[in-house]
Amino acid sequence: MKNITLEVQGMSCGHCVNAIEGSVGQLAGVEQVNVNLADAQVNVVFNEEKVSLDKINETIEDKGYEIV
Repeated sequence: MKNITLEVQGMSCGHCVNAIEGSVGQLAGVEQVNVNLADAQVNVVFNEEKVSLDKINETIEDKGYEIV
């Protein structure tokens, strides 16, 4: 398992949290997703053999947020 913390811009409310946690959490290989609005961070625990970091980033960006 790999644990990463992404800096994500554009998150401002509970809907943002639900959108990211819901979409990333549904990816095969993602074990845990936690959004911290105050710090503008998304922490993801995932299996690199099942899902790539690029796919996680793409999923977040598809929801309208920017990874910095």
